[in-house]
Amino acid sequence: MLDWRSIDTVLLDMDGTLLDLHYDNHFWLTHLPKRYAEVHGFDPNEAQQKLETEINARRGTLEWYCLDFWQEKLELDILGILREIEERIALRPHTEAFLNGLQQLQKPTFLVTNAHRQGLEHKLEITGIDRWFDGIVSSHDYGHAKESAHFWGTLREKLEFNPDRTLFVDDNQSVLAAAQDYGIAHLLCIRQPDSRGPKREITDFPAIHHFDEIMALDNSAPNERPA
Repeated sequence: MLDWRSIDTVLLDMDGTLLDLHYDNHFWLTHLPKRYAEVHGFDPNEAQQKLETEINARRGTLEWYCLDFWQEKLELDILGILREIEERIALRPHTEAFLNGLQQLQKPTFLVTNAHRQGLEHKLEITGIDRWFDGIVSSHDYGHAKESAHFWGTLREKLEFNPDRTLFVDDNQSVLAAAQDYGIAHLLCIRQPDSRGPKREITDFPAIHHFDEIMALDNSAPNERPA
């Protein structure tokens, strides 16, 4: 599926790509509505409906990903509530082996995420995956979500990559479409970002289930991390 000789730079999404999206889905769809109802005295169904309306209205925008925005909007300690279920944060299968292979091939690799910095740092603290990357970019640093063309122009200025020789992997097809419009040549989508969710039929982009399908090195050690 991939000719690694044609790729110089690798850009990787985090949630749903490297990490199991189950944590985020459980938080936003189940745990947060429950805590929202408890704190503010709402009926659980009412709380669920209120949150769904607010979240759907901002889908694809930077606000949708911004913990500060939701903390103010909902009057809740969002980061504290995120930590209540942090045991659900987990790497997707073959992630460490894949990152190890990229490092052995000396491919500059960057984490490129829409995650808010506070949530990002929390997940890095739990998983330790930051040690695999040459740089970590949150779209909040640039003021535009990855769904925006402005994000990709700024990212290229900062990282100085060649779009024709760059691989970008994400589970969000809207983000992949924005990257495609910008000119990123090598795109991959994740079929099942949530391990407890359905395996999706992806037609607009090449897609994989797990990273072992495109492993950079067959003999990369799945549990080995660089010193």
